[in-house]
Amino acid sequence: MPAHYSPAGRLAWPVKERTLQNPNYWKSVNGVNKPARRFATFSPCMNDTPTQDPRRELQSMLASRLSLIVVESREEARVLSLVREVSLKVKEGRGWGVFQWTVTEGMQRIDIDLGGPQRMLADPEQLLKHLKATPMPGIYVLLDFHPYLKEPVNVRLLKDIAQGYDQVARTVVLMSYEVTLPDELEQFAARLHLAPPAANERLMIITRVVREWNTANPGKPCGLDREVLAKLVDNLNGLTASDAERLVRHAVFDHGALTLEDLSAVLAEKYELLNRGGSLTYEPATAKFTDVGGMQNLRHWLTSRKPAFDGSAPELDPPKGVMLLGVQGCGKSLAARAAAGIFGVPLVRLDFGALYTKWQGEAEKNLRESLHSAEGLSPCVLWVDEIEKALAEGEGDSGVSRRVLGTFLTWLAEQRSRIFVVATANDIAALPPELIRKGRFDEIFFVDLPGKDARADIIAIHSRKRGLTLSPPELAALAGRCENFSGAEIEQAIVAALYSAHAAKQPVTAAMIAHEMQSTRPLAVVMAEKVAALREWAGSRTVSAD
Repeated sequence: MPAHYSPAGRLAWPVKERTLQNPNYWKSVNGVNKPARRFATFSPCMNDTPTQDPRRELQSMLASRLSLIVVESREEARVLSLVREVSLKVKEGRGWGVFQWTVTEGMQRIDIDLGGPQRMLADPEQLLKHLKATPMPGIYVLLDFHPYLKEPVNVRLLKDIAQGYDQVARTVVLMSYEVTLPDELEQFAARLHLAPPAANERLMIITRVVREWNTANPGKPCGLDREVLAKLVDNLNGLTASDAERLVRHAVFDHGALTLEDLSAVLAEKYELLNRGGSLTYEPATAKFTDVGGMQNLRHWLTSRKPAFDGSAPELDPPKGVMLLGVQGCGKSLAARAAAGIFGVPLVRLDFGALYTKWQGEAEKNLRESLHSAEGLSPCVLWVDEIEKALAEGEGDSGVSRRVLGTFLTWLAEQRSRIFVVATANDIAALPPELIRKGRFDEIFFVDLPGKDARADIIAIHSRKRGLTLSPPELAALAGRCENFSGAEIEQAIVAALYSAHAAKQPVTAAMIAHEMQSTRPLAVVMAEKVAALREWAGSRTVSAD
């Protein structure tokens, strides 16, 4: 049974829809060979951030008679194809040609076949002198020219070419993964931002790969259901077209099917591709709130916002994130993992310490690149642990922390990807006021020392993990013995009891755990003044997590 469009314009799937597993589907749909059209508006949860069509943007730039266009991208083939396609729409009557240059091959015309490249123009200076002297209008795509922009003679030649546009319409396209223009050329240049493939384009990539598998294996069509398809399209967001196709091809051709188990491998490979700076840690194994003692209020808050985050309630604004303040060892980090578990997305940890270098301006640049990579990994939960340590100013700071804070706050305000930020902090006095004012995060929760019921839950959780069985009366008695203990301190008391039992060659008992608790001096006692001040500050300024 074929799929059909609902009145709202979305693709409605019958219960027994299996079109992607049917080799005949690729040949015809109701007699019309248009498989991509059937999926044009697939999946209501795909809420990509709208971006301008690069074809229209490039066409506008060329029609505006721009002499210098900068494209920062790793997709050479996609950029060259885009330039060739757009040049046909703007060059009518002007006789433009499209040329490609590399330092290894020289210059070659690529819109029509005129033979091999002109290798005598491989030298950058000779190339620019040729472009300055040629009477032929055209678009000249210079690949990886960025190292040669440091030479004054090359800068002067590019400036001459740009200023001579009225005499000869020459547009130079500088294409590389990163291009830093000299100040002298900025006034002549515009930057073309090549957005990653949209949801429809990613769907077309998947269908093309599946079609190739079905053609090569007619007796074993690729297994794929709508849930896997929707999640796969979602998880490929942020990748280049070539990287997305490579990941899909690896998953499909591995065993001829795409299952929910394959999605974890796709996400892990995607993380490796995007985390080139090394400041992000991808953690696919998230926690569940059944592993967290207490925090019922935080759990309800997150659960109620899940439909807005996953797109199933498009009329609601998606949540931005929360800040978790609290006493050390009370489960803030575990709550961040559990938030990812509730939303059903990966957890990505941002290591602020890895951003800082001795070079001026590098920390802000590294942060921007890391946040851009996190956007590529969306949907996800971005966990910033102990954020106050990363943004606190110290001697010899030279304003770096303030600039990093400004970069982070700007991103918080402007980012539109499906990223839920969880920032954890222990020392409220070290937090910049700009970070904790209302509006930066949706809510600020205080994770306090666990109450008696929460302590009993924590004891039960850690006992079960270690194969211990405690009766309800034993749990209640132990919970009463560990007042003012944090969750981490309760866990360590159980671990210590296991060591003692192993040394005595006898099973662990509740009495052993109670003895270890009695021997422990919790942080709330050792640092009583600081803990009391933190709890007093949070009492009227934050929302309790429990």
